[in-house]
Amino acid sequence: MAYNSSALLELRDVTKIYDNGVVANKNISVDFRRGEIHAIVGENGAGKTTLMNILFGLVHTTTGSIFHEGQPIIISSPIHAASIGIGMVHQHFMLVPSFTAFENITLGNEKTQLGFLSEKESRRRAEELGRQYQFSVSLDTPVNQLGVGVKQKVEILKLLYKGATILILDEPTAVLTPQETDQLFVQLQRFKEMGHTILFISHKLNEVKQISDRISIIRQGSCLGTYPADSVSVEDVSEMMIGRRVDYDYRDIKQKPEHSRPCLEVKGLGYREEIEKLKNVSFTVNSSEILGVVGVEGNGQVELVEVLFGYKKAQQGRVTVNGLSILDESIRYIRSQAKVAYIPEDRMRQGVASRGTVAENLISSYFDRPCLNKRLWMNKKNILETSRQLIDQFNVNCKSHASLVSSLSGGNIQKVVIARESNTEPDLLIAEQPTRGVDVGSANAVHKLLIGLRNSGKAILLFSADLGEALAISDRLMVMFNGELVAVFDNPGELTESELGLYMLGIKRDLP
Repeated sequence: MAYNSSALLELRDVTKIYDNGVVANKNISVDFRRGEIHAIVGENGAGKTTLMNILFGLVHTTTGSIFHEGQPIIISSPIHAASIGIGMVHQHFMLVPSFTAFENITLGNEKTQLGFLSEKESRRRAEELGRQYQFSVSLDTPVNQLGVGVKQKVEILKLLYKGATILILDEPTAVLTPQETDQLFVQLQRFKEMGHTILFISHKLNEVKQISDRISIIRQGSCLGTYPADSVSVEDVSEMMIGRRVDYDYRDIKQKPEHSRPCLEVKGLGYREEIEKLKNVSFTVNSSEILGVVGVEGNGQVELVEVLFGYKKAQQGRVTVNGLSILDESIRYIRSQAKVAYIPEDRMRQGVASRGTVAENLISSYFDRPCLNKRLWMNKKNILETSRQLIDQFNVNCKSHASLVSSLSGGNIQKVVIARESNTEPDLLIAEQPTRGVDVGSANAVHKLLIGLRNSGKAILLFSADLGEALAISDRLMVMFNGELVAVFDNPGELTESELGLYMLGIKRDLP
């Protein structure tokens, strides 16, 4: 097979088999051209991450070849990848929070003169890149004082400072507002016009369709093909990714509640650390209702969750669940007495014990129930029966209840967390970023599970950075900015993401 002369970078028949026998990539052939935005899509566990790690030098191929500008090459490490112009912005930023933007951009690549470090030359280069790519960044501001969108610019500038011409962007819009996403897309188009190649990895298929020139679809480790973006619809891409069409219209499965009553009531909640994080927050979540909470990351959502679930103690206000005060109570009390369940944002760090089995994780929130715990020993028969029932009910795709939970895909790990928390028989479920990092098929399944719990009478407080998700499944929606509630909407279906973004950025507010 002749080398594709139009390609800047080409993978040919690339296969990766890990030491445990898992085949992550199977005979993948794909090319990336100079001056294009090329999307890579696929379910969680499809092999996208392995493929990108091969290009970035973190993983080596088992078989197959890589060509760069027509020459065969083995990318041995991220340093080697950087030397040929490949850089990667990870979904979770790799920045030193206490360092300034300038220090992060130049770290490890400081300019020298006559063998000595030259801050003047390094700063000149960083400022030049900011002007050239029209990135407005305050270089002397510590990163921990920057907004999410600006942090992303720092990450990109860091790669450009190293001379990257091929940028791998992993879920770059996951925590951006629509306005910030639009701004990023303008900048990516500018990069493209300047001859850069962008590899765009995302689960947001509407955005993939909007920004990409070509789309490569990975399924079960194989590349099903590369298509011009204007030749396939979002529905076509989704069907190729997961083998079926996904419907995001949930109106037909949302049941009208016969009886609805206040469940969670928050009055005048205030919390401060060095600065005020929550300011006079008041709202109610009713039974048989999903109340969505949206806002740019860092505007009080995390602190609100931590106060409600007992991780932190508020300085003022009142919080009750079905009339029972929980504000100064322990997590155990909040779980057992107030009947509150919690789906955490970070499923691997907070949601599961990665070294535990599926069965162990499915009972970990209520392992002390008499039917499971005989004090001197665990009732293995009842644990097995409970775990099998939940695996079937929530359609958890695993080899068996005895499989390590870490062997599951992200979507199935999330199903384990939801299954366990729903089996605590809660009155209130706090769901924090329940579909972050999962593919469209798994997200659709999670949405239906949450709506099912809502239909059964549960009150659900949903925190989501995915505005499409929040608008699709919430019965009501509230917006947080700078630790305050700035708007509450009774009919989220009438909103657009762009309108919502104006409230998230503090440009508009409806509440005093």
